[in-house]
Amino acid sequence: MASMIESAWTYLIKNFSDFQLTCLGGFVLHESVFFLSGLPFLLFERAGWFGKYKIQKKNNTPEAQEKCITRLLMYHLCVNLPILIVSYPVFKFMGTRSILPLPSWKVISTQILFYFILEDFVFYWGHRILHTKWLYKHIHSVHHEYATPFGLTSEYAHPAEILFLGFATIIGPAITGPHLITIYLWVSLRVLETVEAHSGYHFPWSPSNFLPLYGGSDFHDYHHRLLYTKSGNYSSTFVYMDWIFGTDKGYRKLKSLKENERHAEGKVM
Repeated sequence: MASMIESAWTYLIKNFSDFQLTCLGGFVLHESVFFLSGLPFLLFERAGWFGKYKIQKKNNTPEAQEKCITRLLMYHLCVNLPILIVSYPVFKFMGTRSILPLPSWKVISTQILFYFILEDFVFYWGHRILHTKWLYKHIHSVHHEYATPFGLTSEYAHPAEILFLGFATIIGPAITGPHLITIYLWVSLRVLETVEAHSGYHFPWSPSNFLPLYGGSDFHDYHHRLLYTKSGNYSSTFVYMDWIFGTDKGYRKLKSLKENERHAEGKVM
């Protein structure tokens, strides 16, 4: 497996420049992972599949779904891609490289774990700030146009928010200067996580059923369907920041009430 990955990477660095791999390769990777993981949830909602796992009964109209995709393509081409290009000198200055040898899996996994922890901390405060009255009204309300989220709505946001919260994603790699393959894996995992959190479905195999402190779709769906001043659940991946600062109390209370109702129904039956 390791030799196959090294052979594939050797092909890439022989046929593409460092700039192409970092900016264009990173963009293509992001778009591929994002749309391939997000489009199925749009299809599930439109076709009515897996209804028993859907968190909210309400569905988005085909027009609302199409609007999301159209805006996303515009934002990605006009905001995300230019950011990647402009950021290239910064990452090179911080030590990002694409040459062989590839880092060990121990190094890659340690760095990515650090990125998740740091991203969670920065995202929590940035997201909480966006829920203040003025910033919500003028910027963050765009993301909350979809009270019933589906996978692709995870990146549907005002361009200013893309810049603001995008900082949380790139700060870890920016300060550690990792190998480019580590950035590829980090971006892929982060995209998969946020798409799942906005999926609108809570399956028996959802990560939150197995990973301690992982928020997931049920945790974030609660955030979308409440008023901005009372929503809470500001974290991105893990829930410890909301737990520490008490911004998940409403969600925990609601979850406890549902559990009690299920137990009561079980006893009656």
